[in-house]
Amino acid sequence: MNPTNLAKTLCALLAGAGLATALPADVIGTKNGSRLSGRVVRIDGTHVVLATDFAGEIKIKQGEVESITTDAPLNVRLAGGTVLEGTISTPGAPGGVHVAGRDGGISTTVDRLAMTWAPGANDPAVDALRRKWAYEAAADITGKTGNSEQLGMALQFRATLASPSDTLQFFTAYERQVTDDEKSADQFKAGIDYQNNFAGRYSWYVRDEGGFDRVKDIALYNVAAAGAGYDILKTKVDTLTGRAGLSYRYETYGDPLAEDLDSLGLDIGLNNQFTMKTWSMTNRVSYVPTFADFTNYRLYHESYIELPLKAGWWRIRLGVSNDYNSKPPAARERLDTTYFTRMVLNWK
Repeated sequence: MNPTNLAKTLCALLAGAGLATALPADVIGTKNGSRLSGRVVRIDGTHVVLATDFAGEIKIKQGEVESITTDAPLNVRLAGGTVLEGTISTPGAPGGVHVAGRDGGISTTVDRLAMTWAPGANDPAVDALRRKWAYEAAADITGKTGNSEQLGMALQFRATLASPSDTLQFFTAYERQVTDDEKSADQFKAGIDYQNNFAGRYSWYVRDEGGFDRVKDIALYNVAAAGAGYDILKTKVDTLTGRAGLSYRYETYGDPLAEDLDSLGLDIGLNNQFTMKTWSMTNRVSYVPTFADFTNYRLYHESYIELPLKAGWWRIRLGVSNDYNSKPPAARERLDTTYFTRMVLNWK
């Protein structure tokens, strides 16, 4: 072999050796005899997630896994809570694994691997318990010309700080509409809602909401409430929470002859959240009667569907809201119904 061909051969062998070392070396063996090569992304106590060149990420039921071999170290948490950083191998009988770290190793079984994550990253279980902020801003503008002139706008903002055990929400909204040069909507609200899930499906809550509605001649209103909640339905995709408590309702009116409302009362509510991969639905209902006069109450309802758009953080919201005041100021309607289509920006 001449020197030129020898050099080419050596280069090819070296390149092949380098490629071989770069190829993923993690191997999963299953009870039916299959062997899958790739990179172990995570083990979560239910599935082993393996990144492959031929099929992307695939999930393998952990109960069907017989052996695991990893080339790079992982943080491994066992079912008993022990955490060790090291590589995983199956040196003995099927179903048994050994985690080898710098300062020693632990022998266990596949089913005892509760969680894995990359070195330097946070434990997913700890991350899941941390409170996290999420934000949304929504807006819509409507208009009409022809037999009547109409221009309207609505703005909303909500900030949510949530963990598995509690949820704190701040929200505000403003709506204004002019029809034939006269205001047909001019209202503002802002509030806070805190819910603490202290035991299973049981929770307690406090909330406060205030604002004005100039079309209904409400110069200022405030509803403060506290009580207990119960998750009537609670699954991964669907939650229905009922609430019952006491409230304090205050309203003062633009008409100086109108008597202000100032009374304790009840606070009854239902909150429903249904979430699928490509869409979600939200329903909220609150009923606030006063002790001074049970026929004097406020009933608020909102239902909407959200659909994600291709542009990442953006969604489109389609819905309806009803605001019913059983005893509104003189010459005002009891019910306001709003149909809306809004663009919503979500970020964390």
